[in-house]
Amino acid sequence: MPTAPLPSSGFSSRSAVETSSKARHKQMSEVQSSFRSSHSRNTRSKSLCQADQEAAIAASRPPEITVPALGTLRRSLSGTLAQERGYWQEEEQPYHYTYKGPSHRTISRITNRQQHYQQQQQSSTFGDSWGTQWQQHMSRASHGIGTGQCQASIHRAPSLRSLRSVGKGVDILDGASIHNNDPLDMPTAVQYLSESDVALQVLGAAYIQHKCYHSNEAKNQVRFLHGVPALVQLFSSDNQEVQRFSTGATRNLIYENADNKAALIDAGGVMRLVSILGQPDEELRKTITGVLWNLSSRDNLKEKLSKEVLSELTEKVLIPLCSSVPLSPSERDIFYNTSGCLRNLSSVNERTRRKMRDMQGLVDSLVSYIQQEDRGDDKGLENSLCVMRNLSYKLYAELPPSVRLRLEGPTRASASGKGEAIGCFTLYNKKDTQRNQNLSVLSEVSRQPKGAEWLYHPNVVVLYKLVLQNNSSSNSREAAIGALQNITAGDARWVSVLCAVVVEQERMLPILLDLLDTDSDMELRPLTGLLRNVSRHSASKDHLAKNMVSVLVSKLPSDGLQKTPSSEVVVNICGALNHLVTCSSLAARDISYFNGLPKLIGIKTTHDNSSGSVKAARAASTVLCNMFQYNKLHKDYKQVRPTPAEAKIHCAKSPQ
Repeated sequence: MPTAPLPSSGFSSRSAVETSSKARHKQMSEVQSSFRSSHSRNTRSKSLCQADQEAAIAASRPPEITVPALGTLRRSLSGTLAQERGYWQEEEQPYHYTYKGPSHRTISRITNRQQHYQQQQQSSTFGDSWGTQWQQHMSRASHGIGTGQCQASIHRAPSLRSLRSVGKGVDILDGASIHNNDPLDMPTAVQYLSESDVALQVLGAAYIQHKCYHSNEAKNQVRFLHGVPALVQLFSSDNQEVQRFSTGATRNLIYENADNKAALIDAGGVMRLVSILGQPDEELRKTITGVLWNLSSRDNLKEKLSKEVLSELTEKVLIPLCSSVPLSPSERDIFYNTSGCLRNLSSVNERTRRKMRDMQGLVDSLVSYIQQEDRGDDKGLENSLCVMRNLSYKLYAELPPSVRLRLEGPTRASASGKGEAIGCFTLYNKKDTQRNQNLSVLSEVSRQPKGAEWLYHPNVVVLYKLVLQNNSSSNSREAAIGALQNITAGDARWVSVLCAVVVEQERMLPILLDLLDTDSDMELRPLTGLLRNVSRHSASKDHLAKNMVSVLVSKLPSDGLQKTPSSEVVVNICGALNHLVTCSSLAARDISYFNGLPKLIGIKTTHDNSSGSVKAARAASTVLCNMFQYNKLHKDYKQVRPTPAEAKIHCAKSPQ
């Protein structure tokens, strides 16, 4: 059964949005709603035990997912909008995973060893009956185990929060089952883990793997019998079969069981897993990285896990794989599990984000994979982009002081504007002082970024642009847009530099506006947030107004009662329009021309009392107030609202 969600530890994985310099003290609000997501499984061959089938059906019940609270919007004296953020709660979700069980030859060896043991131990409680039944089970299962798979439909787990566990491993008996009258039970299986005979160790681990695949009660029973430390001891076995079965049993044991995850860490299992991570057995590496991903889904384990596995995952898995793209199918699974674990770790807190940014080779490897991977639907690509997005959250506040001083130092404001271009970043018009100053800042960064510098270097804008152009999946696009939103947010001077790169150097505005043609709220939220940031920092408001206003107005609902797009998207759109209106009369004129006034008035005056609707109403009211400041446009407004008294509603007090 799904485990209860843990409270989020903070903002660490939220996309940043621009904020007013006057909004320094924040109030946090949290609204939760739950919805059900479907969960599908592979159709397995008919089991001989109906109870096992019912347990498998019960285990497929969908988890609950917590929806984050919307931020708080208010109007500053300057008319700009400030939005405060809430908390996300994280909960596990099943993810697609494929695992091949042992071959027929492996099962035969287990059977032969078991028969040999029975001949030598006639007086044991195990008895000949279990040996005969185990052999029958193995012969029935051997035809299906070699190609056995455990798959679950992938539900979207955005980079805004942790991913759920990658999933169970595999049922070692697949289509077969063990009858209730079999002499082997859980206490005996756990006891076998401590025997010196390798065949018994494999038998005990296989039994645990099978039972824990179907039964949550079996998982708790193994923990009560102190089976977790016994499995951990087998991780370092010299026998490869023992390692495979013990790690496979552990993967099923900890799936959706927080107590078993904690027990595994307390028993030193993480260090044992890391110690065998470098072995050349790809099946074993897939299982180990799957276990680490499952562990990383729990908030209270993330920081400890990052201390123990981050360096080894980077050195033993991430760097070697990213240097050998394209990858084989098995290598893709290993990279998928590894990047999923890193994605979860990057969402925990500031300390872990700093550690990941400073980890040698981590960011470079992710960038290398993104550059080389040409499959837009690749799940490893999605995870890599989500890690980049999470590491760019609160980036400027968390950069080392020396880097901040170099980018935002006191001499930057008085820069002469003289400097060499970097790569494709050519000189702007020398008459434009602001652009020349931005260029002087560009000359302070490396021509070829390395490590954490990739997160804020202008070349990363080019990287995200390629992702948006290469028919990537919706989730990958969302992650790339979210990363751009993060690095263009805030009051830092470097933000205006990157906004200029986005709009003027890379000319990404047409691409971003085309992406607005979607009904996916998951994409619209970061996309409208990015456009809001760009509209705030761009020096050419008239140019943006000519291209953006008509598209943004078309996405606005007719009133505040509509549920799509969401209130957060409406707030972002109103924020972008407001930044343009405060500096450009063309923006105010175009809002009226493209029938934006009735929509803004409808959002302001017709809404329910929900937090999101009230914030959207305040945002629309702010835009209307600033539009009304252009007296020369009042005639145009009256053509939309013929009654002069009704036009004054634009400056009415914002709803409370």
